[in-house]
Amino acid sequence: MSKLIFFYISVFFSVLSFSCKNKSDAPQSVDTHSQDSLFVSIDESFRPVMEEQIAMFESSYPGKQIIASYKSEVECLKDFINSSHTPLVIVGKGLSSEEERKFASATQNRLSWNCIASDAVVLVANAASVDTLFDLDMLRNQLSGKIKSDKKFVFDGMNATSTVRYVRDSILKGASFDTSLVKAKKNSREVLDYVVSNKNAVGFVGMSWIGNPENMDQVKLLQKIKLCYVRCDLCDDKPYVKPMQQTVASRRYPLVRPLCFLSKEGYPGLGGEFISFLKYERGQLIFRRSYLEPVMDFSIRNVNVNQRIPKN
Repeated sequence: MSKLIFFYISVFFSVLSFSCKNKSDAPQSVDTHSQDSLFVSIDESFRPVMEEQIAMFESSYPGKQIIASYKSEVECLKDFINSSHTPLVIVGKGLSSEEERKFASATQNRLSWNCIASDAVVLVANAASVDTLFDLDMLRNQLSGKIKSDKKFVFDGMNATSTVRYVRDSILKGASFDTSLVKAKKNSREVLDYVVSNKNAVGFVGMSWIGNPENMDQVKLLQKIKLCYVRCDLCDDKPYVKPMQQTVASRRYPLVRPLCFLSKEGYPGLGGEFISFLKYERGQLIFRRSYLEPVMDFSIRNVNVNQRIPKN
């Protein structure tokens, strides 16, 4: 279990303990069945792909509206616990049995969750950088200040984001950030802007911000930054691999995290419709097109393409 999330949850319940005393013990279901609008808090590091999902959902279901608020992971979880108007959140982790029990108790609602795609935490460097190869041991020593570095490591915050939590859990493993080397920006867009403007900067962002070669804005951005390679410790020859859909799916790229929903909707309503859209073919194809790894398997067929142009 993530120690950081456990800390978040402890803080939530300490803050809520007084207000909860005044609530009825009866479960309070969130009713969105008859509503045409749904409020959703979404981890900001998934913003590009989730904006695509919402646009396609709304075009497919005229009159239905998904009102998304893009925030840090901990703010999304606070909304999930505190706000009766936010029956659904999208974050970068699932729940342990203990976390599930505590969230269900705090919200006094039936709780469901599942993971709907896999994302990668991507390291990006300035286009002028000549150092774009990393391994996890080296990163741990650099981020914690055990070895000297002239780099500035840039995150979308310092405490409450899923990217920071993931790096603390998966790379630092109990060590602390060297605050003289680590810089916090407000969001992923600012992380990328900082890397573009600073030769020695290395930024940490979600895959959908930079990994889609079919997104022209991201293609233009790749002229100003570089994707870094990370060593595959699971591979026999330990190559350095680039973050891309194939290496995420095979776990050859080591910094892979889930994209999950948490729902407290009492019975199927607009939230359930949106979740179904994300879980099944159309939503999964959008994840795939955005170069994340969908949870649904898609078969690939070989086809013969006629390259001749008909005369008529």
